[in-house]
Amino acid sequence: MSGVGEVGDRYVVGVDYGTLSGRALVVRVRDGAELGTAVHEYRNAVIESALPDGGPSLPPDWALQDPQDYRDVLRHAVPAAVAAAGVDPRDVVGIGIDFTACTILPTLADGTPLCEVPELRQRPHAWVKLWKHHAAQPHADRINALAHERGEPWIGRYGGKISAEWQFAKGLQLLEEDPEVYQRADRFIEAADWIVWQLCGVETRNVCTAGYKGIMQDGKYPSTDYLTALNPDFGDFVTKLDGPLLPLADKAGELTAQAAAWTGLPQGIAVAVGNVDAHVTAASAQALAPGRLVAIMGTSTCHVVNGAQPAEVAGMCGVVEGGISAGAWGYEAGQSGVGDIFGWFVKHAAPAEVASHERLTELAAAQPVGAHGLVALDWWNGNRSLLVNHDLSGMIVGLTLATRPEDVYRALLEATAYGTRMIIEAFVEAGVPVNDLVIAGGLTSNKLLMQIYADVTNRPLSIIGSAQGPALGSAIHAAVAAGEYSSIHEASQAMGRISEAVYRPDPDRVRAYDALYAEYRTLHDHFGRGANDVMLRLRAIRNAAAGSGASTNETALEEVA
Repeated sequence: MSGVGEVGDRYVVGVDYGTLSGRALVVRVRDGAELGTAVHEYRNAVIESALPDGGPSLPPDWALQDPQDYRDVLRHAVPAAVAAAGVDPRDVVGIGIDFTACTILPTLADGTPLCEVPELRQRPHAWVKLWKHHAAQPHADRINALAHERGEPWIGRYGGKISAEWQFAKGLQLLEEDPEVYQRADRFIEAADWIVWQLCGVETRNVCTAGYKGIMQDGKYPSTDYLTALNPDFGDFVTKLDGPLLPLADKAGELTAQAAAWTGLPQGIAVAVGNVDAHVTAASAQALAPGRLVAIMGTSTCHVVNGAQPAEVAGMCGVVEGGISAGAWGYEAGQSGVGDIFGWFVKHAAPAEVASHERLTELAAAQPVGAHGLVALDWWNGNRSLLVNHDLSGMIVGLTLATRPEDVYRALLEATAYGTRMIIEAFVEAGVPVNDLVIAGGLTSNKLLMQIYADVTNRPLSIIGSAQGPALGSAIHAAVAAGEYSSIHEASQAMGRISEAVYRPDPDRVRAYDALYAEYRTLHDHFGRGANDVMLRLRAIRNAAAGSGASTNETALEEVA
């Protein structure tokens, strides 16, 4: 961390809400210097098997969270970060937040989460649905099928498919599996907007999540006629989603007395409009110019890039005007499992003597490209882009008795790079340029992985100059909301940081990876585009064996038979 600085300096706080914890970062306004940080781990983490305190068990593919964990980040991480920075809290002029998305919760009209209503606490659908809650896949399938059948104009803006992770699929699942909780929900709101509501006492919606996760295009949500065709009782869903819509980097309101007591910050400072962890990082990576793709690589990867005009890209997560920054069309794609896959292998599959990322990377780095004879499909957590199917699963082809742990580990690293190349090629083929990549997130420290990405994509890789890209991005947005800069572009240039072209593609390795990528693409299309639905059949058999509901799984088996 940098030293505190000059008399009269002003500071902002960025809070990054991740999958397992929230991080607060104190940043100096004039130059983006990071002065202090603190992390608060969520007490309930990801709720996947059963509700807390002896609550009911959850079916497969559920992922919930407790909103109290989000408030606790404000109570613990923010004051600790300010203390670590050694700044006077009275010199803090704004706070901004970002969130994993789509992470969404049902609330009463005053913002009270339904899981905090005593009689609803044992109802799973009353809790926050985390981004990786994938149990709404059948509902997403129906949303997509009906949209194509009716020729809905918005479906092309999402690459032809709405994800099971997003607002409408999760909302439809809520209605059909627990209609009482659905009726009690006055609001169905992104966690990013909910925590801003907690901070400033004003309900708002940000254009980013409304556009990418909420199917808002050209100022409109899907029509009531379409929604009632999905389910006659779904026609009021937009009234639960709708709220004052604000552009990114705007001021949502001012810090309330209650939130000031939580955070130790001055009452009345600016609270920036909520944002998404990936999209907010573009500002901290100085990557707002069209053609510069930011890949935020952690447990999953989100890819965002600005374009000068709208285009329909098959399998993308969406294109939204102003979705990354004002004055551009922001594109998003993603991979549901990246670091999670590597972590799975180290924890569950690697022998004890090599069961660390450092040792496996060291061994894998000694191999020439292709020496392991393997190709993997990176679908351990389903496929977000381009197939938009979270019922898909992983695969490794080429295993022999000579295969060693480092071979598999390298093949998994490479598989995620191939998935990113699929996304890049889809953008380029649709007329959205991708000239270079900027990498952010926790995986930037793995030099082998970074070089593999440069070689597989045949593009130079720059590295963000901050280990806390989302938190820094939120702080930059807070500086604009507080009036310290006139635009996010100006603030990004002053406060963001990047190391240019740290990794460059090697021509020989590029050629070798071209051959392997061709095999990946063949497998990708064969198992992901309907030629062989074995992965879907296996998942249906698994769910039936786990007792998740005979009728549902018989239907699933029939659908993929």
